[in-house]
Amino acid sequence: MHRDDITEAASEIGKGSFMATFGRVPENFTLLAEHAPAAFAGYGLIRAAIMRDRDEGGALDLKTKELVFALLDTLIGQKNSAKNHATAAMKLGLTLPELAEGLVQVVMAGGITTWNETGADVMRHCVQLEAERTAKTG
Repeated sequence: MHRDDITEAASEIGKGSFMATFGRVPENFTLLAEHAPAAFAGYGLIRAAIMRDRDEGGALDLKTKELVFALLDTLIGQKNSAKNHATAAMKLGLTLPELAEGLVQVVMAGGITTWNETGADVMRHCVQLEAERTAKTG
């Protein structure tokens, strides 16, 4: 197989992984795929390997993985990514108390700044999602 074919196949796997979990390829990753396709392909393979649910051979369930990414992104200040992963985790059944408890762990590890800069916005975002879901279901 030619290197370009490998890159294209790996890129499709990566895109598929994003579509399966987020329903879209985030803008920053689309940009990476366009301008550094081999780097996106490598990232995509790693992402596809880790974002497998238990029935696909993953050790952790996908809800837990999404929560872990939301918490790690909160710790490093990646607000949009933290919200995206928290949203995905909520779609898989994450509750607000579970999210809150995880975010408190982030505060314990990273300090109150992690809450003030990112965590509070992630929590607000998910509270809003829950309110919208409750309004739809009555």
